[in-house]
Amino acid sequence: MFCVVKKQFVVIRLIIFWLCCFSTAFGQNIIPYPTTIKPAYCSVDLQRASISIDADSLLGPHLVAILKEEILQPYLQNMHADDKIVVKLVHDPQYKNIEAYQLRVVKGLIEIRGENKGIFYGIQSLRQLVAEGDGQVACQTIIDQPAFGWRGMHLDVSRHFFPVSFIKKYIDILALHKMNTFHWHLTDDQGWRIEIKQYPMLTSIGSERSETMVGKNFDPFLGDGVPHGGYYTQKQIRDVVAYAQARNITIVPEIEMPGHALAALSAYPQFSCTGGPFTPLTKWGISDDVFCSHDSTFHFLFNVLDEVLDLFPSTYIHIGGDEMPKTRWKNCHKCQGVMKHYGLKNEAELQSYFIGRIDSFLTAKGRQTIGWDEILEGGLAPNAAVMSWRGEQGGIAAAKQQHKVVMCPGSHCYFDHYQGDRKTEPLAIGGYTTVKKVFHYQPIPAQLNRSSSKYILGAQGNVWTEYIATPEHLMYMALPRLCALSEVLWTGEERPAYENFVNRLIRHFELLDEMKINYSRALYDINSTTFSSSSGLMARLNNDVNGFDIRYTTNGSAPTFQSSKYNQPILITENLQLQAALFKDDKKVGNIYSQNFSLSKSTAKKLSISPLPDERYNIGGEQTLVDGIIGNQPWTAKEWLGWRTDNIKVKMDLGEKTKTQKIKIAFLDAKESWIHSPETVKLIAIGKGSSPDQKQQQLFEVHNQFYELQLDEEIQSLELEIIPMKAVPANYPGSGEMPWTFCSEIIIE
Repeated sequence: MFCVVKKQFVVIRLIIFWLCCFSTAFGQNIIPYPTTIKPAYCSVDLQRASISIDADSLLGPHLVAILKEEILQPYLQNMHADDKIVVKLVHDPQYKNIEAYQLRVVKGLIEIRGENKGIFYGIQSLRQLVAEGDGQVACQTIIDQPAFGWRGMHLDVSRHFFPVSFIKKYIDILALHKMNTFHWHLTDDQGWRIEIKQYPMLTSIGSERSETMVGKNFDPFLGDGVPHGGYYTQKQIRDVVAYAQARNITIVPEIEMPGHALAALSAYPQFSCTGGPFTPLTKWGISDDVFCSHDSTFHFLFNVLDEVLDLFPSTYIHIGGDEMPKTRWKNCHKCQGVMKHYGLKNEAELQSYFIGRIDSFLTAKGRQTIGWDEILEGGLAPNAAVMSWRGEQGGIAAAKQQHKVVMCPGSHCYFDHYQGDRKTEPLAIGGYTTVKKVFHYQPIPAQLNRSSSKYILGAQGNVWTEYIATPEHLMYMALPRLCALSEVLWTGEERPAYENFVNRLIRHFELLDEMKINYSRALYDINSTTFSSSSGLMARLNNDVNGFDIRYTTNGSAPTFQSSKYNQPILITENLQLQAALFKDDKKVGNIYSQNFSLSKSTAKKLSISPLPDERYNIGGEQTLVDGIIGNQPWTAKEWLGWRTDNIKVKMDLGEKTKTQKIKIAFLDAKESWIHSPETVKLIAIGKGSSPDQKQQQLFEVHNQFYELQLDEEIQSLELEIIPMKAVPANYPGSGEMPWTFCSEIIIE
């Protein structure tokens, strides 16, 4: 009996051993995660075998070249080894989805089946399997296909120019993660980056700006004094397009119109409303000078687009259409004449007319227009698709009108935002978009029914480069958020839980290291949230990576492995600096989290806000205004609540009668991001216990970032009214548009 039990125990241990040996070599570590994985407990070892390639004659020769160069090259010298492995590529037209594939690994054989595109993606999965197993690949069958047809990444080369060599490297990263669309933003106010032979001054003049703004020094302006320029020749573009096609990536070019056109108008001012002269912008933001909606302008743009169409075979051509100030149109006799001739009621309809003419031109050429969601204003052109960036509402409206949509809301898909603690991150435009937030994005809004949902093509990540000047910085901003988005778009709703993704991502970092990619390690950062309890303000610390300890201090000293181990929320009862770090055994991993807490009589009190902040800038909820954290520059959305609306009302319940002397409210002034301090802040009512509210109507005074009010009262509740500016002032980015109002903290002294 003992021998039987012992034998069973040995068998169980052997099974566990086999599972452990092969668990990390299965496709479970592939990003994006495959649709189906069927493991078989054996393996093939490329390092100890003679390898031959058997490729179907119907396949493109580039697939064999990529297979050799990117995967098999280190192993092909073993020509006389005893073991033999055939790597077989089989063209199989049975797959309804041409991007689907089957990857089968058995003893002596690695086989990838599919059509050309599917086989390419099978090769990318094999690449990850080989990398994670150091040449040893577990036997398995992977059956895989994408959830969405548009899996994209964007890159702005207008604000900062990037060389062809880097563009190809960027395309390689997209291909590795099975992304299939590269949205190339080639023109803007700060630079024109594409050679147009009929209009050579677009590059000789429009591609060069005299200098670039330093940091966020808008007012007063501070430039670096260094000219910045560069453009892609048509020969280079053809080369990049071919390179991308070999990797199953469609390049969608963007030629901005009617706004974001100052670089073009610097070269050809006759197509503006005023006639110029102009120079490309040296600071960020937008210009009031836009393309005039006159026949001569359309003739110019049609000629430009003819050359663009000759270079890019993509179905979709992006024509911008965003952030279009109407100032010049309102005062232009040519534009007003067009409006009168066609019976257009306002400049919004004139913009629709403008986009409609471009749409008709592209449609006649067999192409399709796509533009930012502002092209909905005044009515959507008949054949236009919409790229929804200002939240999802534009995409929802377009889908309900049966127009194709690509989702890229700033809340989840803007990779120029911060992704970790701003104290340890490089300068960014603002915002706060973590890997976790990207991973949980759902491209199909819940508001759409099944018939409307089919118009959602997919989504893409956008990388705007106002504050990104080098390839290293750009890769840092794109990765690993691109990895998370690839899983959203390829694997879809059936993707494993976030914890599973994180475990795979940590393994994936090894491949990125091998490729010498400068990716962000903010995944290891400690995140914090605050909440109110009966005892007061509580701080909760957490991290997305399992198997690590959080150690913290509250005296401002750097945490060590001997510091307090975090295991429950921390009660904050006094002003302090909380610091924390992640430890694996006794070694610190990642950056030190550091946060100053400044308590006041309003900290952790109950409050209500109407209307609620915009969903993009409501990370911490109402608690943000009473969490003892005063937001600073450079700003991130994590420390602020943001509104783009009319009056905002805040009601606070102090719980008991509280002696007050002063109320201070912290607002953000970041004009480059359309964020302006409010026009007025009022105390409109106070409550004194059970007595009715006392009407006050007292105005706050402005003291730098704070609005302050002396209030020598004993109160139990109060009501505030925040009145934003009606429009962004002239000479600031977004002039004439509704500004944002950002608030960080309400302090009662």
